[in-house]
Amino acid sequence: MKRFSAILLVAMLALLGACSMGPDKPKPKPLVEIKPQITGRLVWSTRLSSVEFPLTVAVNAGRFTVASSDGTVMAVEAESGRVVWKGSAGATLSAGVGSDGRLAAVVTREGNLVVLEAGKVLWKMPVSSKVVTAPLVAGGRVFVAGIDRTVMAFDAQDGASLWSVKRPGDSLSLAQNGVIAPFKDTLLVGQGAKLAGLDPSTGAVRWDVALATPRGTNEVERLADLVGPAARVGDFICARSFQAAVGCVNAQLGTLLWSRNVGGRNGVAADAQYVVAADASDRVTAWKMNSGEVAWTTEAFLHRELSAPVNLGPVVVFGDLVGNLIFLSVDKGATQLLVPTDGSPLAATPVTSGMTLLAVTRDGGLFALRP
Repeated sequence: MKRFSAILLVAMLALLGACSMGPDKPKPKPLVEIKPQITGRLVWSTRLSSVEFPLTVAVNAGRFTVASSDGTVMAVEAESGRVVWKGSAGATLSAGVGSDGRLAAVVTREGNLVVLEAGKVLWKMPVSSKVVTAPLVAGGRVFVAGIDRTVMAFDAQDGASLWSVKRPGDSLSLAQNGVIAPFKDTLLVGQGAKLAGLDPSTGAVRWDVALATPRGTNEVERLADLVGPAARVGDFICARSFQAAVGCVNAQLGTLLWSRNVGGRNGVAADAQYVVAADASDRVTAWKMNSGEVAWTTEAFLHRELSAPVNLGPVVVFGDLVGNLIFLSVDKGATQLLVPTDGSPLAATPVTSGMTLLAVTRDGGLFALRP
């Protein structure tokens, strides 16, 4: 009954989000024509079927691995767009893709973890929780984080279950792409508003750090799960706590570097100097990495439903509600370049391999650019 209530509340949140799309929704701020400050060109494009789930694109060894809702999984060369392999999970997807460059992992709506090698299904295994966060493939294991905060580990070669850990927390959890990532010999997982460091061999908790203190009078208002993508800069991991805060953790020591109260629903980008993210109104802010002090902010893209950003050298890149790629200078937030795609929103945070930037849209378009 408790699990049913949690799922019901998550569904109610989704319904409330849909209601916010009504006539009272603020109008997107019109884009201002700019003189491009950098050049950028489309180097290749291709297409999948539509992407209607929280896609994560895997980047390994000069390849992008992507997936579409119908279960198609595909690896392409970042440099040329050549399809290296293409396969199918055999069912519609709720999460994907995790890859170590050899194996790719996705999760189906039926609740099966599916691992492919060179486009062929290697094994399938049922998981005990609904999953919307892409699996992590690392160290000969596949790690899965469920929306009920259960973390599971499987042998990457044959799917044997190795361990499963569920930590206590509020019964309501967020049905949005969360945080699961490797850090040296530690598995990093978002556990509500906390970032936890687990032993990947056993699931034992080595440390956990709260990025936010959930506030509010009910479970909906206190919902503050960490959302992906997180950004790693050396020993520091920076992430967003849903509708609550942005902060950075020293993952080597398991200590909080800083946290700042700010609303928002998508992940962050970071480099050695700045952490950049958009808030719930799509106001973009950069915080200084070492202190959390605000470096700059811009309201040029209010209510344009910005994606999580990606850092690309001197610029940070967002996607908007009609698939525009917006390049901002990291140091000042000035608009450097606008590049349209196919008119549909981005289905995933943009990703980079070297200097190649890949954007995947909900209509299934893959657009690779080099600025």
